Amino acid sequence: MTTRTETADLDVPRTFLAVLWRDLFTTARRPAPFLVQVIVQPLLLFFVFGKVLGVAGYTHGDFGETLLPGVMALNAFLVSLQNTAMPLIMDFSWSGEIEDRLLAPLPGSLVAVAKLVFGTLCGLFAGLVMAPIGFLVLGTAAWPATAWPGVLLVLLLGSATGAGVGLALGTIVSPERISVTFSLVLAPLTFTGSVQYPWSSLGHLRWFQVISAVNPLTYVSEGLRAATLPGLRVIPLGTDVLVLVVALLAAAAIGVKGFMSRALG
Repeated sequence: MTTRTETADLDVPRTFLAVLWRDLFTTARRPAPFLVQVIVQPLLLFFVFGKVLGVAGYTHGDFGETLLPGVMALNAFLVSLQNTAMPLIMDFSWSGEIEDRLLAPLPGSLVAVAKLVFGTLCGLFAGLVMAPIGFLVLGTAAWPATAWPGVLLVLLLGSATGAGVGLALGTIVSPERISVTFSLVLAPLTFTGSVQYPWSSLGHLRWFQVISAVNPLTYVSEGLRAATLPGLRVIPLGTDVLVLVVALLAAAAIGVKGFMSRALG
């Protein structure tokens, strides 16, 4: 005979999926804002850096091959961060929706994990959709099938790390400080993440190379280049994966702890 405790344990995965599905369904019902967020800025980066600067003679012919993995990394990381942090900030402030989720038969920590998983899925989609757009706009050759397992692994870890950072920010930042905090966080993340160039090319600017090494986005950019451009001198794929796993665990731990503190408070 099944006890009440066993029944509750069986309901946890179902409830977790229901909470996750609610976020996915809400986003799918209004796809336009999400697609604009995912596509517009990276498309402009491809066009300006990959096309305009090339025609003007400021970049070389193979620059697009280096730029594409960086833009994919940037899009995956930032979209996952924003789609985790912004809903949390709203849920904990004026919408109050987080109270409904905390009333579900689910541990509070798993509610936080569901937010993290949702952000990860958003980031993974944002990164993957940039590949065909980049091939088309930049005119670069499609990657071989052997490169895609590494691409998927790095994008998954990078998206999850971005979502972990977003989870931490979403539980720390107050609504009135959203714009200031995001300005202080997103711009440094973007411009120290080795998006437009390999990390090794910063050897003559050592202080900036050290700063870039602290940014987890650097290892997403370099990991994608390691998987797709084996002839390029980049941080090895194994190192990128290891750093991203450590960054993910640290960010997720801080985020879940902050979530529980806000929820209980």
